Amino acid sequence: MVQPMKKLTAYISRLFATDAVILFVIACFLLWLVNCLRQFDVVSVKGQGFGTLAVQALYTMPPLALAFFYICIGIGIVRALAALQNSHELHIIHSSGGLKSLFRATIFVCTLSVIAVMFLAHILEPMANRKSYELQAAVAADLVSSTLKPNRFTQATPGVVLLIGGREGSGLINEFYADDRRDPGMRRTYIAETARVMGDGENYFLELRDGKIENLDANGRYSEVRFARYELGIDTLSQQSVYVDKYASMDSISMVREALETGNWHSEILRHLSNRSAEGLRVIGLCVLVVAISGFPSGKRTRFKLPMEAVVMLIAFGERGMSAYSPWGPGTGGVVLFVVGILVFAFKIWPRRITRDGVAA
Repeated sequence: MVQPMKKLTAYISRLFATDAVILFVIACFLLWLVNCLRQFDVVSVKGQGFGTLAVQALYTMPPLALAFFYICIGIGIVRALAALQNSHELHIIHSSGGLKSLFRATIFVCTLSVIAVMFLAHILEPMANRKSYELQAAVAADLVSSTLKPNRFTQATPGVVLLIGGREGSGLINEFYADDRRDPGMRRTYIAETARVMGDGENYFLELRDGKIENLDANGRYSEVRFARYELGIDTLSQQSVYVDKYASMDSISMVREALETGNWHSEILRHLSNRSAEGLRVIGLCVLVVAISGFPSGKRTRFKLPMEAVVMLIAFGERGMSAYSPWGPGTGGVVLFVVGILVFAFKIWPRRITRDGVAA
């Protein structure tokens, strides 16, 4: 009896995983294509090739993949259970005492999913963010050093406009101008007689000579700083935001190591760790709730039936909203889904008394 139960567990696990993986791969491919279209200015404006476009779109995938990962897992499980329901295999599983195999398959798939999403959130996403920052800096350096056309305004990134007067054969740039409006509270303009792109193998920066920095705040106050030599990091001009969160590109292992070495578990480290760990709670909560709702055979027929895939998406979006506005942290939604799933399980497996007219009481 043990061997058939193991085969049944493996069979259900394979159904759960197959549908989820196929859906996740399709979703990732479509999101990558959309990102390619969004990043098309890299090719059309900044003079880069399709390879740079494809890689930059790939680096922006992990945050989007995290947002859809647990939804794909939930839809994969509900589709597998619907197929078992339609083929009446789900009835046979329950009538033959295979409920434990269904639970074991759910635990197995859920565990693998949590491991995958933890790797994606704690390791892969920060690494992709770091590589994306480096690629954007390299593209901006190439834009300034070779691609930027003299006497033509070019947008390096939304809010940053560059202009040069001309070039010399040695790579020297004449009459450099950069206008930075990314910060709503401060407009900053860099003007220099000459500029040159420099690099140390890892970072790129602009060496500005004989120029000034003009600052204009939201209240109209103006200030000016003159310099003979100034080094401006290319990454400060290539990011879409003025303020770059350094922990967004640091994996969780490095963050924990830094906190242990300094003894300072400050709010930013704790926030990033909790946000990343909440992805695992989402997977657990949604898997439990989906199996609790769809894991039991039903003979009810209605004229209008909302597809369970749509129900899973509505639940996931509701969980996102709950976690975003909850005062108890980003894991609130996952915990709520888990508790609701356990209550639904308890309601469905609770023994019921059948009355004389055949109705459960």
